[in-house]
Amino acid sequence: MATEHASITSFRGDLTRRGGTGDVVILPDTAHTAALAAAALGCEVGAIANSLLFDGDGEPVLILTSGAHRVDTSAVAQRIGVSRLRRADPEFVRRHTGQVIGGVSPIDHPAPVPTWIDPWLRQHEVVWAAAGHPAAVFSTTYDELVAMTGAVEVSVE
Repeated sequence: MATEHASITSFRGDLTRRGGTGDVVILPDTAHTAALAAAALGCEVGAIANSLLFDGDGEPVLILTSGAHRVDTSAVAQRIGVSRLRRADPEFVRRHTGQVIGGVSPIDHPAPVPTWIDPWLRQHEVVWAAAGHPAAVFSTTYDELVAMTGAVEVSVE
């Protein structure tokens, strides 16, 4: 029996503390993109909640967006009140989330990260998001995701 990666174990603990009810699924391969995750899970790409960390004027900004959307960083920066949103580099992501790009979860970060959510995810009864590791995902609902993260809705396109 293989030992579970420490980041997944940590994620499970935080999921339980926050009242999450979904299942953690370990995929046979990493799922660095929404399309890969959707194919592995047999769901629509739009039901994948990408956890994208941005650098917003030097501070972390987490956008939970449907895998069917690309984030318009200029429009979102204006909507959330920062002068500029830039893709965070791997070190910035690791420092603020404790996780690696491709496995960033919506929760289980060293400190709270301001979080916004794409209302498009509301269309899906079950939403899947990363569980702290590129090969781990968990099921949840839109409402549960908002409750666990404190996310505020923002149009990402």
